[in-house]
Formats: sequence, C-alpha cells, structure tokens
Amino acid sequence: MQFSESWLRSLCNPALSNEELCHLLTMAGLEVEENEPVAPEFAGVVVAHVLSVEKHPDADKLKLCSVDVGEAAPLQIVCGAPNVAAGMKVPCARVGATLPGIEIKKAKVRGIESHGMLCSARELGLSEDHAGLLPLAADAIVGEDIRKHLDLDDRKITIKLTPNRADCLSLLGVARELSALTGVPLNVPAINPAATVIDDQRAIRLDAPASCSRYCGRIIRGVNANAPTPEWMKRRIERSGIRSISFLVDVTNYVMLEIGQPLHAFDDAELAGAIHVRLPTPGEKLLLLNEQAVVPGPDTALIADDEKPLAMAGIMGGEHSGITNTTRDLFLESAFFPPAAIAGKARALGFSSDASHRYERGVDFELQRRAIERATQLVLETCGGRPGPVVEAVAPEHLPQRRPVTLRIARVARVLGITLPEERIEAMLKSLSLQVERLAEGFRVTPPSFRFDIEIEEDLIEEIARLHGYDSIPSAPPVARMAMMPAGESQKSAMALRRQVAERDFHEVVTYSFVEAAWETDFAANAAPVVLANPIASQMGVMRSTLIGGLVGTLAANRKRQIERVRVFEIGRCFRREAGAGPVDGFAQPLRLGALAAGPAQPEQWGVPSRRVDFYDLKADVEALFAPRRVEFAKAAHPALHPARCAELRLDGVGVGYIGELHPRWAQKYELGTVPVVFEVELSAMLVTPFPAYAEVSRFPVVVRDLALVAPQSQALGPLLAGLKAAAPAIVRDVALFDVYSGKGLAEGEKSLAFRIVMQDTQRTLEDAEVDAVIADLLAVARRDFSASLRG
Repeated sequence: MQFSESWLRSLCNPALSNEELCHLLTMAGLEVEENEPVAPEFAGVVVAHVLSVEKHPDADKLKLCSVDVGEAAPLQIVCGAPNVAAGMKVPCARVGATLPGIEIKKAKVRGIESHGMLCSARELGLSEDHAGLLPLAADAIVGEDIRKHLDLDDRKITIKLTPNRADCLSLLGVARELSALTGVPLNVPAINPAATVIDDQRAIRLDAPASCSRYCGRIIRGVNANAPTPEWMKRRIERSGIRSISFLVDVTNYVMLEIGQPLHAFDDAELAGAIHVRLPTPGEKLLLLNEQAVVPGPDTALIADDEKPLAMAGIMGGEHSGITNTTRDLFLESAFFPPAAIAGKARALGFSSDASHRYERGVDFELQRRAIERATQLVLETCGGRPGPVVEAVAPEHLPQRRPVTLRIARVARVLGITLPEERIEAMLKSLSLQVERLAEGFRVTPPSFRFDIEIEEDLIEEIARLHGYDSIPSAPPVARMAMMPAGESQKSAMALRRQVAERDFHEVVTYSFVEAAWETDFAANAAPVVLANPIASQMGVMRSTLIGGLVGTLAANRKRQIERVRVFEIGRCFRREAGAGPVDGFAQPLRLGALAAGPAQPEQWGVPSRRVDFYDLKADVEALFAPRRVEFAKAAHPALHPARCAELRLDGVGVGYIGELHPRWAQKYELGTVPVVFEVELSAMLVTPFPAYAEVSRFPVVVRDLALVAPQSQALGPLLAGLKAAAPAIVRDVALFDVYSGKGLAEGEKSLAFRIVMQDTQRTLEDAEVDAVIADLLAVARRDFSASLRG
C-alpha cells in the first residue's frame, strides 16, 4: 500500500523523522518497501501572479510577461508556454533558483531581458507534462515557496502488508498502529451524519446474504458532477498511486484510502427499482467499466436493479454503474462482502481492483454506515446536493463473529522469554482497540470488527511482541548441558566433500530441482519423470532424476556471457520413480554429486600451453576425491554422454556413477560450443572413508623396474592392472601405468603398455633374484590371463 507521509501525519504525528518512522513501521510488521520523495530537490521557486502578457517584438512564439512574485516590483519574464495568460497563478523560478539540472540566471532572450522562468510540471520534476505552465489554485498566496504550497517536501511511503493485516490497507489503519506504537493520540476527522433533506430512497434486497451481509445505500440529488476535485484531495490520492478522474469518483477512492471501506457511486438515473445483491442467472453477461465482458461464475455475487446487473459485487462496476459529467442524482453504495465471497474472483477473470484486494482480505463489517456518511460529507462540501436517508439491509447471521480469546500471563512470558507487567500488557492491548477483561490468570480479549487476524492466544502474544518491540526482546543464549558429538573417522561430511571439490578449482552452484521435461529426455532418457501438479513455470514442470541438466544449463548461461572456462559442481537430490524406495511411496530421492568442466584445462597463463579440458582431467579429479580408495573405470553407455568417451565408476565392483564427455548432439542443441566433460556420483559412495591404519615406514631403498607389455588393442587397462596388482607379492608397493604406445614396431591391432613397478621391504634390502622373480611372475600372469607378451 502506498500513501503520503503528510497524510499519515495529519492523522497521527509522532516526533519522529522520516527514517525513524519507517523503521518503526517495519519493526512492527508493516514493512516499508519504498520511501521516496514526491519531488526532486530544487529551491528558489515561488507562487507567482501573471499580471499582463504581451507579444515579444522579435519572436512569434514568445511572450513578455509582467509577473508579481511578492517583491516590491513585478518582474519581466520571457515565456514561450502556450497557456500563459494574464491573471493565472503559476510557479516562478527567480534568478538564482536551482531546478533539477539547471540554475536560473538573468538572461537576454531575443534582445529582451528575462528575470526568471515560469515553470511547467516537468521543469519542476513533478511529471513529464510540458505542454504548458503548471496552473495553481486561484487562492494561492503570491510569493509563497512552491514546495510549501504544493507540499513537495512530502514523501511517498509504500508498505508491504501480509495478507492477515487488511486493517492497515487504509491511512486510518496505519495511523492506529502508529498511535499504539508511540502513544501519540489519533486525530481522526469528525464524521457527522448528514441531515436528511429529501425522503427519496431505494429498497435494498439481500437475495444472497452469504455473499453480502450488510449493504448501505443513499440517494443524493442535485450534485454538480463537474465540480473539480480539491487540490489537497487530488494530491493525496495521486500520491497513493490512484489517478484522479473526477470528483465523484475521486471521493469514493479517497474514503477507501482514508478509512478502508470501498465505495461505489451509481448514476441514480440509470437505476430501475430496488437494488438487489444476488447470484447470476445461467449465462448472464456483464460489461465491466474496464470494457471487459464477463460471464460471472455461479458463486459470484452481482449488484443489480430490477431490470439488469449493475456490478460485480466487491470487484468492479458495470457499464450501467458509471458516473458521467451529466450525472445529477447519485446513489452511493457501501457494503460488506465476506472474504470468502470475493477471494480469487477477480484473479480468475485476469485482473484485480483496489476493492477486491481489500474485500478478499477482510473489511471492517461495522464501517459501512460511517463510510457512506464520510463520503456524503465530502460530496456536500464540494459539489452540493440534497441527501436522502441511509437505507441499510443486514443479515446478522452472516456477519463475522468476534469470539473472545483468553490470554495467560504465564504463556506470554513462556513464548516471548521475557516477563512484562500485567498493567503494561493491558495497556498495549487496549491501545489496539481490543476489549480487555481481567481474569485471575490473565485477560479475556475481544478483537474489534476491523481485526480478522486475532483468533488464538498466540495472535495476542504476537501483538504484544510487536508493540513491545522485537528489537527490545533480549537475545538470551540457551543454557543446556553440552557434549562433544562423536566424529566418525570412517565417514566425512558433505561440507568436507564440498571443500575438497572446491579445492579442485570447481565453483558450487545450486540449481532448481524442477527442470524442463526435455532435459529429462535428453540427459536421462527418462520418459516418465515425476510431474509437478502446479509448476512455478512452464519450463519447470518435472522433477530432475539427474544433476547433468542443471549443470549444462549453468554452462549455457555462462556461454551466453562469453565466459569460456567453466568448472562447476552441485550436491543435490534427484527424484526417480521406484516403488517403496523413499519416504514418499513410489519415489527414490538419492543425493548425488555432479560436476562439469568446459573450456581450457588451466587458466590462461604464459607458463603452460593452452589446451582443452578432457576426459582424463576429470578422471584425475574423481580419483583425487575418492582417494585413498581406488575407483575403477569401466566402459559404459549413458544417454547424456559420448558413446565412445564414457565410463562407469565402480567401487568394489559396484557401480556408483558415470563420467564422460557430453554427447555432441546435446552440445550442439544447447549451443555449448566446446564439448564439456561431466561426472555424476552417488553422494553416499563418496562420503565413506577407510579407517586410517598404521603402515610401517621402510628404511630400506626402493627398487623400481619397468615392464613393457604388448597386448591386443581391445584389452582394457583396468582388468590388466587389477590382475597385476592381485598377483603381486607383499614387497610390491605400487604398479602404475606410465606409457601407452601403438604404431611403428608393433603389429596392427597391438599396443604397448608400460608399467612402473615399485618394490620395497620393511626389514631388509631386496636382492636382484627376488626382484627378477617378481617380474617373471607378473609377466607370466600377463601372458596367461591377458594374452600379453614382453615387448622386445
């Protein structure tokens, strides 16, 4: 809700600065979202009276104006505004004045001296209107500072209200809160019932009492529909974000903003017979004031006369309900529509209105007669008229009930953690217009008609906390017996794993669990993903079963911003259909680690030649993350990965993930440029850490031998390396591949694999015979099990 600070201060004016006022409202739950001036800074502009206007001797479009600015002698000012005329009052920037982006100096315009400038609204920064000078009221005081005259030191405050605080959707509601918070009394305008001059009235029929439980109406005859809206009223509603239309429309908006009751003004000449609040007939149509033709739903109440529908109750008027310049007789409506009868109706039709916004949250059900009297008072003051009696129809059984709530003093202390005196609690509750009755252990509190949010004891405790001040409640540290939790050495935390991955030069990302259906098809070949019943966006309609889609989406976003080197990872939950596999029957929800690398393997530098990241770079990262455990890489297929550059990660013979280059088809489809390398691993497998075991450090020298084997091209390294390690005796500390060769010197279909074998004993120096025997045994295993021979 947006409003003028000066309007608020006219109702309650505590001795607080603008910043202090906004902070107080925010801490009380009325969050100030915006706080901006109504006009930019400028100085030296006063109200001026144009005494005479003459044509400039050397310019057709310029005029010489004699202007009274409250000084001893009038000023001569050259002006080119088309609407300048003798007798009007306008803003005048005197010599030395500072306007937004300009300083006024004495100047010659086509040979004639000009001692200032007459201003338009745009030149003052008030609007973009520069069609002519900004006309001022005839009673404006000549020489008065324009900022004071137009109240331009005012500020526009916008508060973000939670749906339960509909009572603050008015200046009176905010002022009530401010009064309760500061103790400054309210200054509410007096609303005196208008004296009835005529007996004319319209009967009111509540044919749908559940949709409208109170309806007030009044006829006012002989109004002047062309009467201008007073400047003070116009400023207040415009600074509240509502456009001024005409006085009879503006006055209904003004009363709604002031006290919170939406009103509607009908042209009485357009009405026939009684006013009915009823449900629509099948197929009934209504053309609204926004020129939208609607067919109201069967539970949408209408305001109608004996012949036709007039308006959608609590939402918007229809074509037969509008006020025109020819309106002479007025029918004012002020009604209560329960929130349940209005909620969602406007949104279902694709629009919203100020009235529906208030009704669906709750309007004071005892406010209707006061509101119609306030509107009558303003109408009579500005455009005259002869009011008739207020006709009121009520369905008491459908009005909201205000049930007392018991508040226990002990419960307040328990919930808030502080002890407040009973007198203080009672005073705070009464400051909110709550009816308070003392009990032995606390109070019986009855909320007023404008509070729809007080139903249980905790609601009252919240009110006490707000008024006492959340920042006045001390933060007491908890007192409890504390014990060090055991930290198992066989399991590392997800946070520790995150740090490890980050140390490998990856950046963590967090992507949505809701993804495009196309991602599931492309990256997981998942034709039956978990579908969301109510997705937040059309492209986020299913739950992910792989992290690869989110990582690819992150890469695509970076590519569009010309970022070449991307290394990202995510730890997140995936979702797949699997009956009885998770807490939600039918869905498994495993946690996984996924990572993606694209672009150069190293940041650009002079010491290392630039090359593109490849499969083996990410393979090294995976091995480092699993260390000291050894992970196996077995050829495999995955829908997201290149068929010839993909491997399954196996731990103790069990598959725990996949690694490989993204399939070129997806790199092209998602415009990734160079093909990235990705891996995805079950998180549970990565968190297991072998229990540390002591190993004696040998004081004896190591023996290193190289073994070059010739094997078929089809022979995979993993099984061969595993076979050599299994056959190696205890003195063999490590067997590692250090070279792969194929080409000249080898037969077609063969390759050379060179292994480095490290041997060492903890008790003695190894003999050459022992070393030769180990090499012979390993060579025998290679020949027997893998058809490999010693390279000559």
